[in-house]
Amino acid sequence: MAFPTPSHGSSAQAHLPSKTPTDHAAVQSREAGEIVPEASKVPAKDAEQKPKAKPLAHFIAGGIGGMTAATLTSPLDVLKTRLQSDFYQAQLRSLRAAHALPQNASPLIALPRSALLHFSETFQILRSIYVHEGWRALFKGLGPNLIGVVPARAINFYVYGNGKRILSDYFGYRDSKETPMGIHLSAAAIAGIATGTATNPIWLVKTRLQLDKSNAENGKGRQYKNSWDCVKQTVRHEGIRGLYKGLSASYLGVTESTLQWVMYEQMKKILARREAAKLADPNHVHSLWDDVEQWGGRVGSAGMAKLIAAAVTYPHEVVRTRLRQAPTVPVGGGKVQMKYTGLVQCFRTVWKEEGMLGLYGGLTPHLLRVVPSAAIMFGMYELILRLFGTTA
Repeated sequence: MAFPTPSHGSSAQAHLPSKTPTDHAAVQSREAGEIVPEASKVPAKDAEQKPKAKPLAHFIAGGIGGMTAATLTSPLDVLKTRLQSDFYQAQLRSLRAAHALPQNASPLIALPRSALLHFSETFQILRSIYVHEGWRALFKGLGPNLIGVVPARAINFYVYGNGKRILSDYFGYRDSKETPMGIHLSAAAIAGIATGTATNPIWLVKTRLQLDKSNAENGKGRQYKNSWDCVKQTVRHEGIRGLYKGLSASYLGVTESTLQWVMYEQMKKILARREAAKLADPNHVHSLWDDVEQWGGRVGSAGMAKLIAAAVTYPHEVVRTRLRQAPTVPVGGGKVQMKYTGLVQCFRTVWKEEGMLGLYGGLTPHLLRVVPSAAIMFGMYELILRLFGTTA
C-alpha cells in the first residue's frame, strides 16, 4: 500500500493556512472526525481555545468504553464462547434432531424455519445456563474479561488514535477528508497486533473459565478455582507458551478490527461531509435534531461496521476459542492431550468433523453481542473524548 513520500523540506509550507478567498469549507479533525473551522477563518483568541490532541485521552476513553460494553453484554459473551466450543455442539445437534424437517420440505419453508430455529436454540441454551447454574453463570469470566477489556480497548484506541495522527502528520494530511484509506489500514493493523500480543493470556483465562463445567452441570468438581488457579495450572501443564494459545488466530483476527476501523472511518467521512454542508449553509439553524443525527449516525456507523466485519471474519473466532480450550489432563500426571495444536490443523479438524457450519458456531449470539457492544463502546469513546475537551 503506497503512501506519498513526505516532503520534509516544505513541511513549514504544508502547515500554512490556505490563502484562497473562496475556500470556506470546514476542516474535519483527522482523529475523531470533528468539524472545526479552518485555522485561517478563526480569530487568534478562538484558535488558542481550539481543542488540542491529548494522547492519554484515547487510553482512558477506550478503557471506559470497553468496560461499559463488556458488562452490559456479558451473558451473550458467555453463550457465544460455549457455542464456539465442541462440547456444546452436541447439545445443539440434539436440539436440531428433535425439530428436524422432512427431507422433501420446500426451501421456502425450510430456510425461514431454520433461521427461527437457530435463534430459538440459541436462547434455549442461554435459559439452560440460567436454570442449571444460576444467574451468576451468565457473568462467568466477567472478572478476567473486564481485566482484559480495559487494557485491550485502551491499548487499541490509544495506538489507533495516536498512530493515525502521527501517520497523518508524517505524510502531510491535515484534513481527515483527504486522509487515504492506507493511513487507517496501517494504524488499525498496528493497533490490532499490539493489542492481541499484550492481552492474549487474559483472554485465554477468560475462555477457559467460561468453558469450565460447574458442579450443577455434571456433578464433578471444577477444574479451576479462580483466574489465578487457571494461570498456575496452565503454566504447570503447558508452560509459559500455554498462555499464548490462540495468538496466531488473534493475529488473523486483526483483519476484523482493521476492516471495522476502516468502514467506521469511511462512514464518519460521509457524516462529516453532511455536517460541513450544514455549516456552510448560512440559512441553516442548528437544532437538537442535528445533535441527535450526528451522535446517532456515529453510533449506528460503529454498529454497522462491526456487523459487517464480524460476519465476514467470524471463523477465526471459533478457531481461537478451540485453541484456547483447556487440554485433557489424565489422572495420575499423564501426558497432556491437546486436540487442537495449531491454526491450520484446527481449521482442518473443525472442517472435517463439523463442516462449514462448525466454523460459524455461535455466530448469532456473537452478532447479538458485538453489534450493540461496538455501538456502546464507540459512543462512550466519542463522549469521553468530548468531555476531555479534545477532538480525539
